[in-house]
Amino acid sequence: MKICIIKLGADGDVLRTLPLAKALKERNNGAHITWVTRGDIAQLLENIPYIDRIFTVPFSIQETFDVLYNFDADEEAGKIALETKAGKKYGFYTEDGFPVAFNFGAEYYLSTMFDDNLKKENKKTYQEMMFEVAEIDYEKSRYSIIMKEEDRLYAQDFIKANSLQGRKIIGIHMGASSRWPSKEWHRDRIREFIQLADGNGYSVILFAGRKESKEQEFLIRELRAVGTRVYINNPENTKRQFASLVSVCDYMVCSDSFALHVSIALGKKTIALFFVTNPYEIEGYGLLTKVVSPMLKDFFPERSDEYNEKLVKSISAEEVFNCIKV
Repeated sequence: MKICIIKLGADGDVLRTLPLAKALKERNNGAHITWVTRGDIAQLLENIPYIDRIFTVPFSIQETFDVLYNFDADEEAGKIALETKAGKKYGFYTEDGFPVAFNFGAEYYLSTMFDDNLKKENKKTYQEMMFEVAEIDYEKSRYSIIMKEEDRLYAQDFIKANSLQGRKIIGIHMGASSRWPSKEWHRDRIREFIQLADGNGYSVILFAGRKESKEQEFLIRELRAVGTRVYINNPENTKRQFASLVSVCDYMVCSDSFALHVSIALGKKTIALFFVTNPYEIEGYGLLTKVVSPMLKDFFPERSDEYNEKLVKSISAEEVFNCIKV
């Protein structure tokens, strides 16, 4: 059997959709799985044994699949789903610019996108909802990233260059999608947390991407000016290099973001902060501690697109650090 899975983005969502590929391959006697995605997230799908081929958009193929699953409700993915030939289709397509469900199982997730009350009431994880889209029983199987030898060497070089051998390491990621301006923990709280961790004998790697690079530089100067030790990734690093440095951390602190899903995929103890997104939708696999802002209900979901300084300061450094001490 030939199966096509379409999942273009966001990057974290691509990772947490991986259990679907595993389940579909196992339930269909080792079916051949083709995955269609976008951009450099494809790097992290390499070497995963239950994915046979990876394509990145723009995507067009004359091949006919037995079954197609589109787990994205956006226009680009919907167009690919309509144009790709398959005997049976699950998930979403677009019609006149609006997402439409191919099958009944996809209706619930689609409803959560447009019904704020349902979104607030939803207690299902993203993975549960995607298994419903595929109309198969949910399996709580954790997804993984397969590190290559070059990734391990990259991480080893970082450890040696910074004399971090034998140290307890906390990673903290500054960023989050710009779609939710109040998703990121405030810089003051990050600084307080790093000082607290350093003072208690932990080494901290401050992760940032291109979007946060200037904030990362500013924060590093502030911390070093008061004698606080902190280490950094290269904001220009590849997805695989980013993951390789997460792999050396004992703990990862982050918002509901790509870093969370990378950390879970690597089996790391993860502390995730929730300000404007539904914590119930995140599957923790026994690795995740969720710290929820006391103000979340005031903003989720109707005001999720607002920036509010009080909101992003509403979780204290001490509260997060206490999750690590447990």
